[in-house]
Amino acid sequence: MTDTILVDLHDGYRVITINRPEKMNALNREAGMALIEALKDAEGDETCRAVILTGAGKGFCAGADLSGRNDPNRPKSAGSSIEEMWNPIARKLHNLRMPTIAAVNGFAAGAGSSIALGCDIVVAGKSAKFLQAFAKIGLIPDAGGTYLLPNLAGGARARGLAMLAEPLPAETALSWGMIWAVHEDAELMTEAHKLAARLATMPTAALTMIRKVLASGATNSMSDQLEMEREYQSMASQSADHKEGVAAFLEKRAPKFTGKLN
Repeated sequence: MTDTILVDLHDGYRVITINRPEKMNALNREAGMALIEALKDAEGDETCRAVILTGAGKGFCAGADLSGRNDPNRPKSAGSSIEEMWNPIARKLHNLRMPTIAAVNGFAAGAGSSIALGCDIVVAGKSAKFLQAFAKIGLIPDAGGTYLLPNLAGGARARGLAMLAEPLPAETALSWGMIWAVHEDAELMTEAHKLAARLATMPTAALTMIRKVLASGATNSMSDQLEMEREYQSMASQSADHKEGVAAFLEKRAPKFTGKLN
């Protein structure tokens, strides 16, 4: 791990911080690959049942670090960096075995916006803004942006955000249903920690199953979705956490979930 990505361990969860404040936390290759490794490390830790992703300083993440883009020796196509770094980040967030929280402080721009919106629960400071900046430099949204935007904001708003490249204030993102909550800037991380601590006590495997089923609902037919519900509910109903949840309900006590299916 490099100092471009910081990892803080807490009881049941981790905080992963993009630490390039001098670049508004824009990711170069080193930082991007370190972020992938930090997510993998979290996944491999059985005691970790939630992850907070945030940025150091005054911004969440400004997307790709454009320094050196005019270097004649640099590959002209962005496809290689997408395949090596941006797609793995997006896939890892989408498939991580525990829920993720984006704590968005300041700007989340370009791929940084996609990374934030790719987390399960997005909380933002009042000063935060989401910016699909790609069109300003002749590119299209990536890191999952073309999947996330229409699903979260709807087609018309997704096109407006992507084509006009205007900053979207956190309060508007909240009113559009794109994010979960907006907090005073000074209270953002306190609220994110509360959420992570709460998620860390919940049935982790069931939460990630919820993520997968909801994501499929955007493209499945009703018939296919009902079948998927049957399949996943069958698995969930046989889990130790389901048994514990029912027992706790009947005994009128707080459940003690392990976060595992078995």
